[in-house]
Amino acid sequence: MARANAAYYADRDPFADFTTAPEISQIFGEIIGAWAAVVWEMLGRPNPVILAEVGPGRGTLMADARRLTARVAAEFHAASALHFIETSPRLRGEQARRLPAAQWHDDLSTVPAGPMILIANEFLDALPIRQFRHEGEAWSERFVADGAFVELPCDAPPHLDGEGILEVNETSDRFAADLAARLVAEPGVALILDYGSAENPGDSLQAIRSARPADPLQAAGQADLTALVDFGAVGRAAASAGAGVQGPISQGVFLQRLGIFQRAERLGLGRSAEDAAGLMAGARRLVEPLAMGALFKAMAITPPSFPSLPGFAA
Repeated sequence: MARANAAYYADRDPFADFTTAPEISQIFGEIIGAWAAVVWEMLGRPNPVILAEVGPGRGTLMADARRLTARVAAEFHAASALHFIETSPRLRGEQARRLPAAQWHDDLSTVPAGPMILIANEFLDALPIRQFRHEGEAWSERFVADGAFVELPCDAPPHLDGEGILEVNETSDRFAADLAARLVAEPGVALILDYGSAENPGDSLQAIRSARPADPLQAAGQADLTALVDFGAVGRAAASAGAGVQGPISQGVFLQRLGIFQRAERLGLGRSAEDAAGLMAGARRLVEPLAMGALFKAMAITPPSFPSLPGFAA
């Protein structure tokens, strides 16, 4: 999965195959920008503050966020230095066209020290997973050989419980633990938005090619491979590093608490009925349970004993 996705993101336009929340509605990025400005106040208004995004795609989310903060949160906008964690040269080029003042990094380790607000939207789901099968007392791990799954006996993986197919995302867990350790040492907050479940999702590996479901074992490097994020494991990894964890809650609840429908109504004022309806339809797609609202989740990683963040407090 790791090699196939690296080739896919390096050589193709992933947005021809799927649409992320920032591409659905400008309101998504605007709300995240406003959220970050409030979090900056809660952190004590550090100046400078790093505003980072990991896996920023085309840069749409941050471009929308920065357009809003420049207008309504000028002090935060001026204090924040923009950093992107992105390995794809092609996507870096897309991001640079929208946000030329950003700085780029291959991973979190080279982001400068200091207070930080980090956004990770639809990033963890693309990280490589391992799959295990547990039946009775027997454990096996799944591998791919000659375009098919093969299963080899193995010892019981640590911290894994349940029957049938179970998934482990060690890269995601390490990222969460490393990020949490930094946010504890140099206070900051991370917001994770992704599609997943509160606990181990079982067999969730899937592929999208040409905007359609595809066989994940065929045409490696030509499809987007994803798996549901185990938010329970992410939270445990962050907590093990001493961080506070808020959520997960559904994306729909999170965005409604932040006023997504009110923002859609305000943006629709003075526009044509068709444009206003389109703005509201985009907001509903992000929020409604049968669209993205229930499957997608929101989680925050914070310093220990940090106050409840906007969107996470009932």
